[in-house]
Amino acid sequence: MGICWRFYNSSIKTKLTEGIIVEHSKKKEFIFKILKPKTNLNMKKVLVLCTGNSCRSQIAEGYIRHFAGAKAEVFSAGVETHGVNPKAIEIMAEDGIDISNHTSNNITEYHGVDFDFVITVCDNAKERCPFFPTKAQKFHENFPDPAKATGTAEEIMEAFRYTRTLVKDYCQKFVTDNLK
Repeated sequence: MGICWRFYNSSIKTKLTEGIIVEHSKKKEFIFKILKPKTNLNMKKVLVLCTGNSCRSQIAEGYIRHFAGAKAEVFSAGVETHGVNPKAIEIMAEDGIDISNHTSNNITEYHGVDFDFVITVCDNAKERCPFFPTKAQKFHENFPDPAKATGTAEEIMEAFRYTRTLVKDYCQKFVTDNLK
């Protein structure tokens, strides 16, 4: 299954992150075809929400992806976007999970997506999250925000590691209980 666009202007150029570009030169047309990866029809869609989509939701997205494997498509978003926190990337790398390519997304980007599960990982997101008509089961856990930690550089990293451990344990249980 794919999406195909035909362009009759030979000067059109594009950069695709997925898929292939096919040129049909006899008719001087370019066919851009993005092949969607085959997905398991039983895959569940999981959205993790936080205030700024910079730490806790990014960590949770990484762990749910890790623990769920092919059982779920996992997304994260915030009611605001603050960018992915470099310390979150660092502490996840310490545990062998690469979130360096994650992006900070706003909840409005997912309007209309039919999620199976929505997990809020802070009270602020739970209170401020706009309503989207969905059949999603909703879960909530208020994790401490490591981005608000103060102290020495090592104390701040310990706050990130502490939150990482809490989020990891929660995500492992969530996947075990809900993504069978």
